[in-house]
Amino acid sequence: MLVTGLHLLVAALLVLAVVQAPWSRPAEARLTTVVVLAFAAVYAAGSRRGRRPARWWLPTLVLAWILVTAVSVQGVWLMFPLSFLFLHLLPRRAGIPLVLVSAGVAVAGFALHEGRFSAAMVPGPLLGAAVAVGVVEGYRALYREGEANRRLLEQLRATQEDLAEAQHAAGVAAERERLAREIHDTLAQGFISIQLLLRAAERELPGSPDLARAHVEQARASAADNLAEARRFVAGLTPPALAEGTLVEALSTLCRTVSQRHGLRARFHLDGEPVRLPPTHEATLWRVAQTAVGNTVAHAAARNLDVTLSFLGDEVAVDVVDDGVGFDPSARRADPGDGTGFGLRSARDRAVVLGGSVEVGAAPGHGVALAIRLPLGRVGRGGAA
Repeated sequence: MLVTGLHLLVAALLVLAVVQAPWSRPAEARLTTVVVLAFAAVYAAGSRRGRRPARWWLPTLVLAWILVTAVSVQGVWLMFPLSFLFLHLLPRRAGIPLVLVSAGVAVAGFALHEGRFSAAMVPGPLLGAAVAVGVVEGYRALYREGEANRRLLEQLRATQEDLAEAQHAAGVAAERERLAREIHDTLAQGFISIQLLLRAAERELPGSPDLARAHVEQARASAADNLAEARRFVAGLTPPALAEGTLVEALSTLCRTVSQRHGLRARFHLDGEPVRLPPTHEATLWRVAQTAVGNTVAHAAARNLDVTLSFLGDEVAVDVVDDGVGFDPSARRADPGDGTGFGLRSARDRAVVLGGSVEVGAAPGHGVALAIRLPLGRVGRGGAA
C-alpha cells in the first residue's frame, strides 16, 4: 500500500512538471518533457526489480532527479518519495545521510528557480526529510516488533505442542497405571479365586464328587462375578458391589462369600455410625479391601480373617487382619518382580490420590494387618461435601 502510494505520487509530480512546463518555462518545455520521460523510464526500470539493481540504478536515478529539478521546480518535490526509496534500499548509515543531501539538493533547486536563496526555502525539504525518516524508522520498529511477536508466537506454539505431547504422554501413563490397578484389584483377584476353587475341586476327585461339584459351582459363581467386573471395567462404571448397595453391605457380602467359597472364617465388623461417603472414597476403600482379602485367600493360608470398617469422625478406615503365615516386611521392600508387590503399591497410590494413607504390619508366622485411612474433610452425616 505504501509502495503504491509512492509510485502514484511520483507519477503525479512528473505529470505536473510536464503540464506546467509550457506556462512556467515555455522555451524549455520540450527539454523538460524529455528529462521527465527519461527519469520516468529509469524509475520504472528499477522499481520493477526490487533491491537487486540498486548499485547501478540508484545513482542513475539520483542523476536523473537532479536534471528534473534543474529544469522544473516540480522536481524538487520528488525529494519526498525518493527519500523513502533511499531509506528502503540503503542501510541506515547510508540512507539517512543521502536523505539529508537530497534535502540540500531540493533547497538548491528552489534557489535556482527563484534566482535567489531564502531561509524560507529550508524548512520544507528538511521537514519532508524528517517525515520520511520518521515514517521509515517507525515502520522498521513495527516490523521488528512484529517479527519478535511472530517468533514468540512460534515459540509459544512449539511450547504448547510440547506441553500437549507431555500431557498426552502423562495421560497415557496415568491411564495405564489406572488400568493396571483395576485389572489387579478386580480381574486378577477373581482369577486367583477361581484357580483356588478349581484346585480344591481337583483334590476332591474322584473320591468326593459332590464336594468337588460344590467347588466347581463356587468357581462358576466367581467367574460370573469376574464377568460383571470385566463389563463394569469396560464401561468405566461403579463397581457392581457398590452399585447394588452400600459399602457396609459390600464388605459384609465379601466376607460372607469368602467364608463360603474358601473355607476361611471371614468376619465383618462395623465401628461407628455410617455416613454417606463420596463415590471415590467408597470405590477406593472397596478396592483396597478386596485386594487385601484376595491376597489373604491366595497367599496367607489363614484360618481367620477380620475386616473392620470404621467411621472415625474426620476420617474413615478399613482394617483387614488375618492370622496367616505373614511375611517379613524388610525382605519385601523392593518389588520382587513377579507382580506380587503391585497390590500394595496400587493401594497406596489410590489412597494418596485422596489424601489418605495405607499401613501394613506383618511378621513371619503372625499374619498380616493392613489399614487404609482416608480423610473425610467436610463429608458429614448429611452426605458428601
